[in-house]
Amino acid sequence: MNQENAMNTQQVDALEEKLVQVNRVAKVVKGGRIFGFTALTVVGDGNGRVGFGRGKAKEVPIAIQKAMENARRSMVEVELNNTTLWYPIKAKHGSANVYMQPASEGTGIIAGGAMRAVLELAGVQNVLAKCYGSTNPVNVVRATINALSAMESPETVAARRGKKVEEIS
Repeated sequence: MNQENAMNTQQVDALEEKLVQVNRVAKVVKGGRIFGFTALTVVGDGNGRVGFGRGKAKEVPIAIQKAMENARRSMVEVELNNTTLWYPIKAKHGSANVYMQPASEGTGIIAGGAMRAVLELAGVQNVLAKCYGSTNPVNVVRATINALSAMESPETVAARRGKKVEEIS
C-alpha cells in the first residue's frame, strides 16, 4: 500500500499544470451581488497523458486548487507518433470545432490559446491546429481532449481488426 502511495505521489509531482482561464461570476441576491471565481486548468505529464478540470470558489487560489485536483482525476491517455499526431483529426464540443493535423519536425505548436495549453501538456511538439466556431476556452479544451483521446495508432487499429499494420496502411 505504501509503495502505491509513493508511486502516486511521484506521478503527481511529474505533472505540469497550466491555468487557462479565471472568470469572475456574480450571483444576484436580494441584498446585491455575491462574487465568486471559476478556474479552468489543464494538467499533463508531457508524455501522452492530459486532463482538464474546473473549480469554483469565493477566492481565486482555492478555485485554482480545486480545478487542479479535478484535472488530475480526469486524465486521459493520448497515443502520439513521437512528437506529433498520427493523422489529421476533427472534433466538436458544443459550438467549438477544432482541427489538428500532424506537422514535420521543427514546426512547433501552431495553435491558439486554450488548444496550445492542452497540446503542450499532452507532449505534442509539432502540430498545426485551428479552432472554428466558438472560442470559449472550456469548450475548446473539451473538444481538443476529445480529439486527442479518439486518436488511435495504426498498431491499435490493426490489432482491433485482427490484421497486420501493413494490411491497413
